[in-house]
Amino acid sequence: MSFTVIIPARLKSTRLPNKPLADLCGVPMIVRVARQALKSGASRVICAVDDESILQCCQKFGVQAVLTRKDHACGTDRICEAAEKSGIPDNEIIVNVQGDEPLIPPNIISAAADLLVNDAQSVMGTAAIRIKSSEEFFNPNVVKLILDKNNRAIYFSRAPIPWARDEFAKKQEVLPQDLGLRHVGIYSYRCGFLKSYPTLPKSPLEAFESLEQLRAIWNDYKIAVSVFNDEIPPGVDTAEDLERVRAFCAAKEFNS
Repeated sequence: MSFTVIIPARLKSTRLPNKPLADLCGVPMIVRVARQALKSGASRVICAVDDESILQCCQKFGVQAVLTRKDHACGTDRICEAAEKSGIPDNEIIVNVQGDEPLIPPNIISAAADLLVNDAQSVMGTAAIRIKSSEEFFNPNVVKLILDKNNRAIYFSRAPIPWARDEFAKKQEVLPQDLGLRHVGIYSYRCGFLKSYPTLPKSPLEAFESLEQLRAIWNDYKIAVSVFNDEIPPGVDTAEDLERVRAFCAAKEFNS
């Protein structure tokens, strides 16, 4: 199975400016992400960047990159432009690996591509893991999701879903077993669908939650989900996250 990884990267992140260029033990974050993606078996890895400084950084480290417009509303629109500029055919599977996931396991990336090989009705795929603490469940920075019987997404939210009414009426410090799923920021697409994505009507839910994947659900497209039992390292959203990943890299002597 052939698939392409595209990594969107924006210089002016709201919570952590210049995030793609942040140093992780001598290697910029965007390069770390690309190197993890290359281990997944992808036929190629392309960074979709919005600034010349990120483009030059990628080129310095031998990573393929495409310069895209600065005014894209979301990462999906950015990878759509990169796919078109790169001449990727409509029947290709594209995996969108977020540019702030330097520790993402390569098997998660290949599994996202496999979802669309095995589920002809879905146009997108993503991943999730079990939430293990009430602190994580009630954290609005942790995106939760609920699934149907076919492991396709019903909804994504920053709110704690599903709400265990009877259990939480008693206490909220301990989660009922297997209650919550945390979304892992990775997506796969059929390239033909991806190219049509920017033309889809935008959902008000997408704006409320600041979660672009809700546009697909609102327009009645199906998103397949792989649920993993192993812990998947979270991405880098804040300065505290960055320091945590730096410490991890230093402790594990992360290969350059």
